[in-house]
Amino acid sequence: MTISSSARISGNSVIEPGVIIGAGVCIGPFCVITAGVEIGDGSIIASHVSINGRTRIGSDNVIGQFSTIGEVNQDLKYAGEATEVIIGNRNRIGKNATIHRGTMQGSQRTAIGNDNLFMSNVHIGHDCVVGNGVTIGDNTGLAGHVELDDFVQIGFMCAIHQFCILGAHAQIADQSGVVQDVPPFVCASGNHATAVGLNKLALLFNPVDIQQQQQIVQTLYNMLYHSTLAIDQVKQEAERLSMVYPQLLCFNAFFTRSVRGIIR
Repeated sequence: MTISSSARISGNSVIEPGVIIGAGVCIGPFCVITAGVEIGDGSIIASHVSINGRTRIGSDNVIGQFSTIGEVNQDLKYAGEATEVIIGNRNRIGKNATIHRGTMQGSQRTAIGNDNLFMSNVHIGHDCVVGNGVTIGDNTGLAGHVELDDFVQIGFMCAIHQFCILGAHAQIADQSGVVQDVPPFVCASGNHATAVGLNKLALLFNPVDIQQQQQIVQTLYNMLYHSTLAIDQVKQEAERLSMVYPQLLCFNAFFTRSVRGIIR
C-alpha cells in the first residue's frame, strides 16, 4: 500500500493493502477502497463511497457521496475476470453514481476521459467509452458498450441503449430514449429520440470561422435529414469535406464506427 503523507483519510474509512493514493487526496468518512485501486493527486472522495476492482482514477477528480466506482458489472457473462475502470483527470462525479468495470467480451475496460461532469444518480455501464468535456444530467443511464465522443451533452432522466454511439457535440434533450447512433452536432429529443436540429452553440468550441463551420455542418445535416441521399453518399461527402475542413473529421470517425444505424 502506497499512501502519500499529504493525503487526508477519515479514520473510519477502510483502505485495503495494495491501494495507491496520491498527494493531497482527501477521502471522507465511511468509504471502502479495495486492493488494486489507484487514486491520483488532489482527488476528493466524499463520504460513503466504494471504489473497488482494478480502478485507476487520475488527478483532481471529485466523487460525490454514496457513489460506487469499479463495481462488478451487470453482464451475465461476466465471471470475475480482471477487467478495469480507467478515469482521467478533473472529472466531477455527482452523488449516487455507479460506474461498472468492463467485460472480457467487450474492451475489458470502462474508460472515462477528462473534464467531464456527471450529475447525481448517473450510471455508466460496462465497457462504455466517454470522451472529454461530456455532461450527463441527473438520473441518466448508459447501458453497456455506449460511446460518447467529446463534448456530448445529455439531459436528465435519459436512457442510452447499449452499443449506441453519440458523436462529438451531440446534444440529447431531457427525458429522451436513444436507441440508435446520433451524428456529431445533432440535437435529438423524444422516445425514441429523433433529430430536431443542430447544436449550434457547440460550434463555438472549435477555433475556426464559426459562420463557415455552421454552413458546412448544416450542409451535412441537410443531407442526412432533408434529402433523399443514401447514407453512403453522405459519408462520401463528409470524407471529401473533411479534407478541406479538418474540423469535420469527427464525422468520419463517427461513420466509421456506426453500426446500429443513425437516428432519423
